[in-house]
Amino acid sequence: MPSLLGAHVSSAGGTPQAPPRAHAIGATAMQLFTKQANRWAERACEGDECSAFAAALGETTVQATVSHDSYLINLASPDPELRARSLESFVAELTRCESLGIQYLVSHPGNYMDDRGSGIARNAEAIAEALERVPGRTVLALESTAGSGTALGATFEELAELLGRLPAEQQQRVGVCLDSCHVYSAGYDLVRDYDGVLARFDAVLGLDRLQVLHLNDSKTPFASRKDRHELIGEGSLGEAPFRRLMTDARLAHVPRVIETPKGDDATATDTRMLERLRGYEAAG
Repeated sequence: MPSLLGAHVSSAGGTPQAPPRAHAIGATAMQLFTKQANRWAERACEGDECSAFAAALGETTVQATVSHDSYLINLASPDPELRARSLESFVAELTRCESLGIQYLVSHPGNYMDDRGSGIARNAEAIAEALERVPGRTVLALESTAGSGTALGATFEELAELLGRLPAEQQQRVGVCLDSCHVYSAGYDLVRDYDGVLARFDAVLGLDRLQVLHLNDSKTPFASRKDRHELIGEGSLGEAPFRRLMTDARLAHVPRVIETPKGDDATATDTRMLERLRGYEAAG
């Protein structure tokens, strides 16, 4: 069975345009936005769009579908107005995923702004409400963060606390998206202690919680607390951790998506990166 490997692809022109772009790079997994990520304006996915998306997907080898929610959403905000707006936007994200049959929704934990513990509580409460309002099969994958400012989710313990606050009946619908650039920037040394990082994740969260992998190199040094993606093998992580991530049997079932720079030709660059990763896997 081929690895579930792909890239974040553009949905410009509508969500049905994303699968052909994934197909063009030979992807077996893909990530997309279901709306403009930097705008509050919401939209519903109606019948014709959903049918067209499913038909387009059926013409590809994509087996795993992932959506990333809006960058504006902050479920941990202490500002009642922003948090309420974020909750409605998050509900709309989940609803679009269910309508399109998308398997995973990746979401950054919020920024607490005032008190970390209160922010975790607000975030968990909002997630629980959203999952209750939008029943279905889409799995929420909370993304590990680089730890800048007041962002939540830079430590495995914080992610575990956030997930642990959700009701028992929702636990099967939530997990983690591990981003290689983010965890390295947050102080988890994938370069010198890959086994230790994975062991720590397993001890704190459990590898069964790992739903999606974002494979990104980093433009910044270890523990920089900065989120700056680089091409695979060309940043501060280098090739070694990606060789491990592509050959670790424990992760074989996890969809792996790159969010690396696109350059002047997104199709050519993404194809080159995926071929590089498959080369690591073949050599492993």
